Amino acid sequence: MRLFVAIDIPDEVRASISALVSKLRPACPKARWTRIEGLHVTLKFIGETPDTSFSEIKAALALVVPRPPITIHFRGLGFFPNARRPRVFWAGVEAGPELAALARAVEDVLHPLGIARETRDFSPHLTLARFDPPRPVEELHAATEKAGSLDFGGATAEHFYVYQSVLKRGGAEYTRLATFPFGGSQPGES
Repeated sequence: MRLFVAIDIPDEVRASISALVSKLRPACPKARWTRIEGLHVTLKFIGETPDTSFSEIKAALALVVPRPPITIHFRGLGFFPNARRPRVFWAGVEAGPELAALARAVEDVLHPLGIARETRDFSPHLTLARFDPPRPVEELHAATEKAGSLDFGGATAEHFYVYQSVLKRGGAEYTRLATFPFGGSQPGES
């Protein structure tokens, strides 16, 4: 099974981003646009894992120290690795140091299970589109400048989740497998 750990985004933020993407998509039809219903803030991509390892992963994540809710704002757009020939087009995720601390805590409890640590710094974002191969996107830049407000709203995260990702022709489908509340109560099945 292909797994990742993430925080969900609220429907209002999803709707705001969807409205923007519907304006931008015609400017860059060759991009692989992500499904808006699948947007999430990834804390840790675990990758392919034997089904038998899931219970160990769930038990390890239950050890993440309880924490207060995290306030997150979704605003702005950008490109990885750069705006000239990007591979990824993203919406920004802004939060205090608590979000990065949560990502580190997830890394810390999973590492003893043989799950490699990330080699890059934690950079929260919502992936809107991918470009294979990287390509110039002048039309997308122009459409973005005309799009209006790039503030998509905010949320207070009180849980994180383990998801299974199944790659399909129409895009990845996600299934929530476990829920971990920040307040320290027991994790649940979803």
